[in-house]
Amino acid sequence: MSPRHWYERRWATLVLAAALVLLAWAGLARWVGLDSFPGPEAALRELPALVADPTAWSAILQSVGRMFAGYALALAVAVPLGLAMGRSRLVYTLFYPLVALAYPMPKAALMPILMLWFGLGDFSKILVIAMGVSLPLLYHSYHGACRIEPKLVWVARSMGMGPLARLGKVMLPAALPEVMIGCRVGVVMALIVMVSSEMIARQEGIGNLLFTSMDMAQYPTVYAVIVLLAVLGIVCDALFEQVRKRCTHWYDSAQALIDKG
Repeated sequence: MSPRHWYERRWATLVLAAALVLLAWAGLARWVGLDSFPGPEAALRELPALVADPTAWSAILQSVGRMFAGYALALAVAVPLGLAMGRSRLVYTLFYPLVALAYPMPKAALMPILMLWFGLGDFSKILVIAMGVSLPLLYHSYHGACRIEPKLVWVARSMGMGPLARLGKVMLPAALPEVMIGCRVGVVMALIVMVSSEMIARQEGIGNLLFTSMDMAQYPTVYAVIVLLAVLGIVCDALFEQVRKRCTHWYDSAQALIDKG
């Protein structure tokens, strides 16, 4: 099966994978037989009540708001910096040691420090989400900039474009297909770091709802929240894929012609 054929049938594949996961979950829960590991039917029965609960909706909206605020902050900083690192040896030399140091560090581990500096409010959570999202954005923006044809930059310079004009009108459009890959990875990273940060700074949000349910031994609710997070991740990824297709339709068309040729 070609990669394109796989992509076109992703929803059928997703449904099949979900069915297999539910079957495996049901069998394992029956075999283990623990109250802390209910079967999928218990979690799915809890979902309607969870979705209808205004408190749960408030937690979800708060979490999604923080997630997209952190994501937007990372976009504003990491994409221009990655493009600049890909085109400027000086910028690369200045920032690469910092990136290399930050790459292996778990971003959620910085949450206690940010809480000491900025308190338990939204800002510390937004900041740690932005830090978690920045690395894939930076990496793919850098590699996208490295693959830009030098002739494009030369022509822009000969037309009198300054560094900022070249960045916005030449480098970003040329590197956009690679940048969008980093943006798609960043959406998933934002969701992961968002939940982790809310588990650490437990005041509000879906991470707090998850941990509170576990503390109160409401195990079907715990697994219902996990299912809800999985659905949220799938929806965010699908929506972003539609954005990516609209922004890079010319690239997808060129790739299709290359594949046929």
